[in-house]
Amino acid sequence: MNLVHRIASDVRLMFRRPARLQYAALCYRYRKRHDALEVLLITSRDTGRWVIPKGWPMEGRPSYAVAEREAYEEAGVKGKVHKEPIGYYMYQKGLAKGLSVPCKVHVYALEVDDLCKNFPEKGERRLEWVSLTEAAERVAEPGLKTVLANFERDWKALHQAAPAKNARA
Repeated sequence: MNLVHRIASDVRLMFRRPARLQYAALCYRYRKRHDALEVLLITSRDTGRWVIPKGWPMEGRPSYAVAEREAYEEAGVKGKVHKEPIGYYMYQKGLAKGLSVPCKVHVYALEVDDLCKNFPEKGERRLEWVSLTEAAERVAEPGLKTVLANFERDWKALHQAAPAKNARA
């Protein structure tokens, strides 16, 4: 019986497809008046769950530019996209007829400068600015929760006020 289980496992491994790749934008802004870092969450069009803008690779465009484009199309945001990913997460993408495929999503930080009144998917999704803690509570994917937590930690470490040069210890 053990041999049958091993053969079945080997057959499953042979037919398992590698994860499909997507690129996402973690859109953020710093609110000086509230001393708060916020991220933009949007709802997916199909299930209404909270996600970040993401999409499939586009021929001729670097991955960070795809993330930037998806942020504009899905949420109407423009800003400065970082060219190196801040992390990645995995999830199961639901397809037609109940099928699903594994997806690996590379996440790029995008500092939002402008919110557009009109954009391609306006009215198809809900958008909300929330704290990173709230965002981590709303999203379903464990890996995305980790990306959010790491982003908050790294951003705070990078933006902590440096001590004044003449300050005494």
